[in-house]
Amino acid sequence: MKKLAGLLTAACLSATLAAAAVAQTQTQTQKPLHLVKKFAMPSGIAGHFDHVSIDPSGHRLYAAAESAHQVLVFDLDSGKYLRSIGNIVKPHAILIRPGVERLYITDGGRGQVRIYNRQSYKFLQAIPLKLDSDSIAYDAPSHNLYVVNGGGDAHQTFSMISVIDTGADKKLGDIRIDGDTVEAMAIDPTSNRLYANDPARNLVVVINRATRKIEATWPVTMGQKNVAIALDAAHHRLFVACRDGHLVVFNTQTGQQIQSLPIGKGVDDASFNPQTGRIYVQCGEPGATWVYREESPDHYTMLGEVQEGYKAKNSALVPAMHRYFVLVPPATGGVGHIDEFATR
Repeated sequence: MKKLAGLLTAACLSATLAAAAVAQTQTQTQKPLHLVKKFAMPSGIAGHFDHVSIDPSGHRLYAAAESAHQVLVFDLDSGKYLRSIGNIVKPHAILIRPGVERLYITDGGRGQVRIYNRQSYKFLQAIPLKLDSDSIAYDAPSHNLYVVNGGGDAHQTFSMISVIDTGADKKLGDIRIDGDTVEAMAIDPTSNRLYANDPARNLVVVINRATRKIEATWPVTMGQKNVAIALDAAHHRLFVACRDGHLVVFNTQTGQQIQSLPIGKGVDDASFNPQTGRIYVQCGEPGATWVYREESPDHYTMLGEVQEGYKAKNSALVPAMHRYFVLVPPATGGVGHIDEFATR
């Protein structure tokens, strides 16, 4: 009887260990992104690209084809290329405002924010800024759009973050940043703070949106050339992605760096999904998405590295759709595309 009990115990233990091993293997092999479809670009569109923007209610996807001087327009549901918005010298970022039927596109070549009708794509007006109008951040409650412009391409040692009222379509003012390059920004919805990457000085600049004054500057010492940025406002964590291959985590209550996580090089976009606690970092070298999960504010697990294609550095996360979009430039003689991934 004792022998039989021992055999049963051993069998149960063996089965438990086997099940655990299978579960561990499945967890390790599960990809954090699952390809749903591809949006093929027109042939002949090549060179440099920039940001991707998604309009779920309008069923459109927009991609900035920088070297082609146009924004590509796709049907979000079918993936079909529809048309382009042309006559943009150097398109960078795109804001969609469904309520007022407007598109806002930064044109670094002219130093403008160009405004278009969301339905007809008719050009409406331009708001003049400095050359190299580039990254944007949008504060939905105030309808204010923050636009990086100026700096090195404007032959200046300082940059501007201009504030545009998208209700009246006029510039409200400028925030001067010392340094000839300012990159991505993040708005804190729980406070008046705006965080901006200043890679020229390897700093995060903390701005009060109400006063348009700089509150603090935080040195980034765990990585170099901080470009992309994402925020977990609920847990006071700022994710600063650096082009040398480091994702630096800041405590926004103290301004202190907590840790550095490995990513690819050549990062250009980063996103945080508060619903799942996942961080998506888009790196142009080797052209892949690095995905981490925030287990707690001080503990992060890498879920995987998803390869898309060389120089795939631009992306857009849409948590409400459970979708992640990646722009993949064309290889020599090929056709570029945008990959649509399911995030669950």
